[in-house]
Amino acid sequence: MKKSIVIFSLVTLLIGFMIAIQFRSVQEPDQRDTRDIWEVRELIIQEKELQSELIREIREIEEKLAQYQETQAQEELEVLNSTLEEFKVEAGLTKYSGPGLIISISPYFQGIELGQDAVVLSPEMLSKLVNDLYMYGAKHISIQGQRLINSSVIRDINNETHVDGLPLNRFPIEIKVVAENEELAEKVYNRIQASSLEDEFFVEDLKFSVSNVMDKVELPAYLDSIEIGNMKPVEE
Repeated sequence: MKKSIVIFSLVTLLIGFMIAIQFRSVQEPDQRDTRDIWEVRELIIQEKELQSELIREIREIEEKLAQYQETQAQEELEVLNSTLEEFKVEAGLTKYSGPGLIISISPYFQGIELGQDAVVLSPEMLSKLVNDLYMYGAKHISIQGQRLINSSVIRDINNETHVDGLPLNRFPIEIKVVAENEELAEKVYNRIQASSLEDEFFVEDLKFSVSNVMDKVELPAYLDSIEIGNMKPVEE
């Protein structure tokens, strides 16, 4: 009897162990699969977070790039404006001041006797003087308040000397000369003094006088319209 009870107990225990093993073997795949799904979900979430972070960084880089391009465009615009101003100065389209001197031309004899021809400053004499001044080192010149530019014309109109249409029919005629710096202004002055300009004007009954070098001589801007020929818009 006891033997039968022991055998029954062992069989029951064995059956229970087998059932437990079978239940575990059935449940373990479900637990493993469930864990894998959560792991995949966690990876997907991490990937999405990483993607969101990358998108955010890309946007920040794009914003910085846009700011840089805007800043660069502004700097390029400032450089362009600065270059434009330099061109305007060189072209005589703006007021200009610097170290220089003033030349005065007037009749050598103030009174004119009856029958004597009026003294005039010829276009040839004025053109030669202007060319000499540029050769001596002058940077900018004005004549009777008329700024000279590259396209300025000195010519005779009805027996009067005109500078870009301005008649020089009143004495004294004032010529302002400005150099790049004080050293060059001194050079212009010294070369004028060493030249024969005074004698050449004396022959024409004109008195030629030049001031000492001044720290600041002011010149007006060229105000007349500038005609540009042989130019047309570029076709895109």
